[in-house]
Amino acid sequence: MESLQVIKQRFGIIGNDTHLNLALEKAMRVAPTDISVLVTGESGVGKESIPKIIHALSHRKHAKYIAINCGAIPEGTIDSELFGHEKGAFTGATSTRNGYFEVADGGTIFLDEVGELPLTTQVRLLRVLENGEFIKVGSSKVQKTDVRIVTATNLKMHEAIEKGKFREDLYYRLSTIEIDLPPLRTRDEDIHLLFRKFAADFAQKYQMPTIRLTDNAVNLLMSYNFPGNIRQLRNIAEQISVVEENRSIDTEKLSKYLPNYRSRNLPSVIADSNEKNDFAHEREIMYKILFDMRKDIKNLENLTRDLIKGNNVQLSEEHQHLIDKIYKEDKLENIENEVQVVYPEENYQQENQNYDFAETVVEDESLSLQDKEFEMIKKSLERNKGKRKLAAQELGISERTLYRKIKQYDL
Repeated sequence: MESLQVIKQRFGIIGNDTHLNLALEKAMRVAPTDISVLVTGESGVGKESIPKIIHALSHRKHAKYIAINCGAIPEGTIDSELFGHEKGAFTGATSTRNGYFEVADGGTIFLDEVGELPLTTQVRLLRVLENGEFIKVGSSKVQKTDVRIVTATNLKMHEAIEKGKFREDLYYRLSTIEIDLPPLRTRDEDIHLLFRKFAADFAQKYQMPTIRLTDNAVNLLMSYNFPGNIRQLRNIAEQISVVEENRSIDTEKLSKYLPNYRSRNLPSVIADSNEKNDFAHEREIMYKILFDMRKDIKNLENLTRDLIKGNNVQLSEEHQHLIDKIYKEDKLENIENEVQVVYPEENYQQENQNYDFAETVVEDESLSLQDKEFEMIKKSLERNKGKRKLAAQELGISERTLYRKIKQYDL
């Protein structure tokens, strides 16, 4: 069997990432068998390389290899494309046509984006996997085929199965061996290697000097998330190669080709700081609630004083002292400044002792933070017609925090 390095050179695979190497080694081990293989991974990670390796290292390597993008074939014609049709089977069928499973007999068929197959086609495919039989569209004759099927998808198949979009029995027949390719953002050391390879290829293609990245630009490139994975990196290298006159690319130039690079958070950053972010968001909503409370309490104080004056109510010495203290020292005026720092819990409780009088005079008035928070979230959801994303933006909290609050308050 050929070595891993030879396979990489033969199929133009660049990188030394551990997960990538494991995926390639698994493909090499299963290639001599006829086991069905499902290749998974995000769009643009290079899933099409795995079935080529499997076919080339199998005993079927001298037979046909056919790659089919299931998502690119209209639902009405995909059965005809895969299994063929008889003359007159449908409008436009002017002659008999052999499908891919008949043409590739003895070889390998790669079904890319297999999760996009219609349910009726999934039933036909399951029959091929079980006993190698298929029937052409418009025919009643059962035909035999001997093909190895390799499939790929970027969908979460278990979710598709739960939603009834993919047959569970077919999934288990296709995924006897599952090979998962890692996203580019987890292959830090490979990103610059790939970029240099693409830059050299495009320099040769367009007959111009090769572009080079400064050290800072390399760091920026490696920190980018690359939602489009290798395909996106290749496109960026081609754009820069064609557009930029200066062949030395710094961070300022490179950033123009990285969409939303300033606002994009890497997965590792999110994972490491979820708790801190949640605390910051909750603290922010707490500040908003306190500002609203300040206004409400001021109004309540004025109303209470007017009621006392109008009805000649006699206050206890303790209550009169509290009112004088609030008005003279105006502790409430300090809330706006004080809440800009993180309050220790004991200090926060001590500050809130000033509000005991308001709670005593008006027993039905709820000044708890939870009630205010509940009211703000409810009103925001109503204004945004139940759309959590918009409500979270308005409240200044994360969707995750809002979702937790919705469950907490049973909204």
